[in-house]
Amino acid sequence: MIVYTSTDIQWRRGALRSKGSSLTVQTPVILSTDPPGLAEIVRIARHRAPVKIAGDLTVLLEKSRAVIERQLGENAPVYGLTTGLGAGVDTRLEPSDIAAFQQRVPEARAVGVGAGLSSEVVRAVMAARLAGFASGGAGVSPGVVASLAAALNAGFHPVIHALGSIGAADLAPLSDMARGLLGHGEVEFGGEIMDAGKALEKAGLPPLTLGPRDGHALVVGNSLSIGQACLAIDDLIRTLDWSFAAVALSFEAFRANVTVIDPRALSRRPAFGQEIAGKRLADMLSGSGLFEPDAARRLQDPVSYRCAPQIWGALIHALEEATVATEIEIAGAGDNPVVLVEENALIHNGNFDTTAFALSFERLGLAIAQCASATAHRTMKIMSPGISELPRFLTPRGASRTGFATVQKTVSALEAEIRHLANPVAFSPIPVADGIEDHASMAPSVMAKTVAIIERFRWLVAIELIATGQAVDLRGVESLGAGASAAYHKVRSVVEPLDEDRAQAPDFSRMSDFIRVNGLMHEVQ
Repeated sequence: MIVYTSTDIQWRRGALRSKGSSLTVQTPVILSTDPPGLAEIVRIARHRAPVKIAGDLTVLLEKSRAVIERQLGENAPVYGLTTGLGAGVDTRLEPSDIAAFQQRVPEARAVGVGAGLSSEVVRAVMAARLAGFASGGAGVSPGVVASLAAALNAGFHPVIHALGSIGAADLAPLSDMARGLLGHGEVEFGGEIMDAGKALEKAGLPPLTLGPRDGHALVVGNSLSIGQACLAIDDLIRTLDWSFAAVALSFEAFRANVTVIDPRALSRRPAFGQEIAGKRLADMLSGSGLFEPDAARRLQDPVSYRCAPQIWGALIHALEEATVATEIEIAGAGDNPVVLVEENALIHNGNFDTTAFALSFERLGLAIAQCASATAHRTMKIMSPGISELPRFLTPRGASRTGFATVQKTVSALEAEIRHLANPVAFSPIPVADGIEDHASMAPSVMAKTVAIIERFRWLVAIELIATGQAVDLRGVESLGAGASAAYHKVRSVVEPLDEDRAQAPDFSRMSDFIRVNGLMHEVQ
């Protein structure tokens, strides 16, 4: 069993945030035999950090490639090298066809459909595949690795279609990527979509040349799922940060009973993450008037307040599990067959399967849904005079004004969509490849819905922050806790109090955008 402490959480948060923020955009990510982490993938994808290949990695790639060359020289039966792929594993390739076969691999698997992914996600896909090559398990030509890094540095982004992978290697998306490097298909370059050949010419990049194994190595990773996971975790860390602020502000506005964050009670049944969550809330409320005798309005508050440490603790634990699962995928060799450099050998295997990874994100989605539900309930209750003892719908002008009334519909819609998206999708799809490939994790679909869940949760957090800020003003709370006070002033720097009725959609957009790019904990610390 993995046990996470508050130190682990702080270290991971610090690692994920500081590597992306304290380093300048120009500071390169060095790819070496020490595998990159989640933060490095985010820096390449989101902050466009340049990529450099270290000398020790070049040596490893050359040794790995030598294993492939030896197997090829012996005409050994090697999947995807001297045989076909999928159901074609029983077909031996003619020696004269081996190089041409690798050119056909990405062409035949470019079957993706739907909208093109954003350049940020495409960069995450490319960076994740580079990370996979850095393990030395692919046996890919060193020139392929150099070409992929050069494309990233040039801002050369093949158009990758969003749909078409079942999570047993992201074949279709990575085929789109490979075709772009070959000069086929379409590419985003300089903010324009253009022919890949033209984009290569503008970028000053030569078309990629594939040798034996190279086409297969390019398309066989789970890089779409891994790249999206890195970006999703980076987004969720900031949203989680602000969701704790929203809980703390809700406590202040509701005048909730803080005995529920007493570490003596939480330690008596230390469920996953709840002590960490309780400490986070205690830190946010440090110095609050809620700790004064008789400050709480009720002996016991509604469960969405009373059980916040337990609910948010479950999300912390799920986020940690998903982070570990992602780091394993980034650093691991998911290639089949995998090259064992030190043993000068190849092993056929099933490391491309991402069942554990996909299930960790299914758990994460369910954990977010729990927090989203509690967030929605608190937001509704703070608007109800019968429960909060504040003006109905938080308007200072009385019943002739709407205030936050219609906002409840938005809250209800967002929470319902999150609950729907949290339903599991990681069940094995219809068997493919003539029944040979009869299991797959559906990891890309899991990641797509996880991204959608996080986006909607961020909107809910933004709305709760604005609503509870309004409630704090109406109640006239002066003795806010340190973290709650910092959050309140940040909210007020983005959104003014609601006096006369106005369109609030722009307020919510500004707050959500602010959360998306800013953290809060460093302000509190």
